[in-house]
Formats: sequence, C-alpha cells, structure tokens
Amino acid sequence: MIDLSVNKESLKHNIENARKNNVILPTYEEMKDPGKIPAKIQEKLKNVGLWDVNPLNLFRITWKNEPKETGGLFQSVPNYIEFPSSLTGVPCRIVAMVGKWFPTGCHKVGASYGCLVPELVTGHFDSTVHNAVWPSTGNYCRGGAFNSRLLACNSVAILPAEMSKERFDWLKGVATQVIATPGCESNVKEIFDKTNELKQDPSMMIFNQFEEMGNVVWHYNVTGNALADVYEAVKRPGDRFAGAAFTSGSAGTLSAGDRLKELYPKAKLAVGEALQCPTLLENGFGGHRIEGIGDKHVPWIHNVRNTDMVIDIDDEDSQRLLRLFNTPEGQKYLKEELGLDEELVEKLTWLGISGIANLLCCIKMAKYYELTEHDVLGTVLTDSAAMYQSRVDELNQMYGPYSETEAKLDHCRHILDEKTDNMLELSYYDRKRIHNLKYYTWVEQQGKTKEELDALWYDPEGTWDAVHRQAAEMDELINEFNDATGLLKEL
Repeated sequence: MIDLSVNKESLKHNIENARKNNVILPTYEEMKDPGKIPAKIQEKLKNVGLWDVNPLNLFRITWKNEPKETGGLFQSVPNYIEFPSSLTGVPCRIVAMVGKWFPTGCHKVGASYGCLVPELVTGHFDSTVHNAVWPSTGNYCRGGAFNSRLLACNSVAILPAEMSKERFDWLKGVATQVIATPGCESNVKEIFDKTNELKQDPSMMIFNQFEEMGNVVWHYNVTGNALADVYEAVKRPGDRFAGAAFTSGSAGTLSAGDRLKELYPKAKLAVGEALQCPTLLENGFGGHRIEGIGDKHVPWIHNVRNTDMVIDIDDEDSQRLLRLFNTPEGQKYLKEELGLDEELVEKLTWLGISGIANLLCCIKMAKYYELTEHDVLGTVLTDSAAMYQSRVDELNQMYGPYSETEAKLDHCRHILDEKTDNMLELSYYDRKRIHNLKYYTWVEQQGKTKEELDALWYDPEGTWDAVHRQAAEMDELINEFNDATGLLKEL
C-alpha cells in the first residue's frame, strides 16, 4: 500500500510553496467528476490554454475535458472515438477514450499526478529540497515534468534516446534536466540503471511508474470509471461490455481493467505488447517501434492474476497505419473509398502509435472471441499523432511517396487482415508464469522481497484491493492540504 504517514516539517514546506505559487490540488472525486470542481476555478479556466504552464491546469487532469485548445471546461461523457466496422473489419463495437485533450496531449499527466500527489500531501517529497525524477519510455516523464513545473519543483526526465524528436524538443522547455538513456522503448533496464545511479543523491526522489502504486490508484479510480461512463453512454438495448485491451507500458492503464471487471464481471481484460519483443507471450526479448510501451520485464504494478489474454502486435502494422491516418492520400482513401465522414477522419489523427496498437489489440480480441455487433470493447488512446509527425516524415523517406493505392493496401494488410495469431488466452499457470518473471527485475535487481512478490499473487485483498481503496484517504489529505494553503477560501 501507499505510505500515507505524514512528515510534518516537509509538509509545511510544501504548503508554503503551494501558497506562494497559487497551487490548489484536485481530488480524485474531482478528477472523476469535474462537475464538482469549484465554480470559481472553472471560471478562471476559461482563460487558460490546455498546455499552459499554469497551476489551474491541474484541474484538467480528467478524461472529461472539452476538446478545446484554450478555455475548455468539462463534459459529462469523456472524449471518445467509436471505430466503424468498415474500418475495423469486425462487427464488434470498439470505443477508445482520447488522451489528446489532457494537458501535454497525453493521459500520462494523470498517472504522474497519481504518483506525485500522495508524496506531496504527506511530506515524503519536499518540493523545496527534492528533485522529482521521472523514469519513462516517453510520455510519463513529459507528464511528470509538466506537473513538477505547475507545482514549482525541479524535475529530471529520463527516456530512451530513440524516442521521437518532438518529445525531446518539448521537454527541453519544461523539465529541469533531460537524460537520454541508450536504446529504444524496450530498453527499460537502461532506464532503471540510470535511476539507481541517481538514487545515490539524496536530493533525487524517484517516481518510478513501473512500481508506483499511485499509478494504479489513478487509473483504477479515474480511467476505469471514465471508460465505464463511455460504455453506459453508447450502449444500446442488448449490448454487453465484452472487455478491454491495453498495451503495457508501465501497466498502469491495466488497473482500469480491474475496475471494469468489477463493474462488468463477465468482461475480459487483454494486455498488448510488441511482437518484436514478446516478453509476456513467450519470455522473449528484442527492440521495437511502438513508442510509449516498455518491455523485457513485467511491471511490478501489473495485476497479472486479473489478466485474461496476451496479444502481440507487429510494430510494422502500427507504423503503416500511422501513415494511413496522417497523410492527405490516406485520408482521401478513408473518405472516398471507405465513406468515413470528415469528422471521423480528423479524429483518427488523435491516435498515437500505442493508440493504434490498442485498436489492433481490440480487433484481434474481437476476432478471437467471435464478438458480435452487441459486444463493446474499450481501450484508450494515450496520446495523438502530434508527437509523431517526424515518424511520418521518416516513413515517407523510407518507403517513398504515399498514394491512395498504398493506403488501400495498408488498410487491407494491416487492419482487415489481422488474425488470431500471436496471442494467448491465459490459464492460471500462464498467468503465474508471467507473474514469476517479476522476480528477475524486481527482487534480483530492484530491491523488492520475495514475500512482497508473493503477496501480489496470493493476497489480492491485502494488496490490490487495499491500494484501490486509498483514493478516499488521499482525498482527505488533499482537502486538508488545500485548507492549509487557504487558496480555495480566497478565490
């Protein structure tokens, strides 16, 4: 569980720093239902841009932002896309919540807040002393650096050197320090090695998304309930929520699946990864191009016992579809040949590379379970193509100019021709095998104990269920923190 004991002296520093920098913290209840955000804060947000480095943007850490670059408020149903069968080739309804309308254009700003806020309101992190270190395969360190700036504390962003140019360019203007580790998104150990090096400096406090239970709490409470809101809004008579599929970066988003399986007990939960690095599928390894997901290890916070299926996605599929959705030739094909309307074609640019992989996971899952038009699958789009235009340019240089003929071929080969290969429905012992892989990373390398590892498997009520319930206790601490700054009363 998250340690919520209080360090009074450091907490006092955080309260003073928050007051000085006009920082008011949102609660979990407000992130789930932004209608509960005070009216005076909502009024002030009408003059704030979505990406502005303004503490008020902490209140936009929610799936329910209006889709506006500036001045947007909130809506009752999260932003989502429903993909038509003409595009997916399956009768099953597939809906995906959109991360583009979070500050930084990615939902990882929420996961990083979930990791930072319990340490801030307990005083374990001292914003006047510590540097917040954000080890990441891409977007998490962006969210962490952004939140650190809003909270007026220093940040260190760590990500692989082969991530997109856009990420590095943006981080240079936000993070206090940016560290590029060797390799691509599957080189997670290199990130951990750098993190362990930084740990030797007492001013460095590590927020490791792969092990931080704050990541779990945020996704379980905020993402899980938001996706349920989408389903309840789109369901028709006779429909059922068949399940959800999420690629595994930190595995935080998979915690939303824990909540969904509580609400819809017959639902299945699938985890996706890159075929070029089949760690979960066959204890494999390698490098790949699905940016934002990390491999060659099993995240500590992955509740493997609650996962029903592993789906491996060929990274070539995600690359080809990135070009299909983000070039004039591809968009012309989608409109004229498939008959997709202008609005939907524009929304397809809201899929980043991992979001495309999530869509493909849902398609393969629908085919495997032979889902019908009365079945609904859910997923999320972590970020949008805004972070990958350089990748589109690289693909054009690699393969030559795009054409409508190539667009049609890409749709047929990389969506319609998806099969049920490279996936596994997990038995009890398949799950146990994957869970046991945690030993080599977390016990041998990262200081966890065998007893802690066993508790994640054999004591779900005392581990996962107990962590899920901590949101209410954290809200009490957040409210006390806000009361102590006095800023809410002065609005």
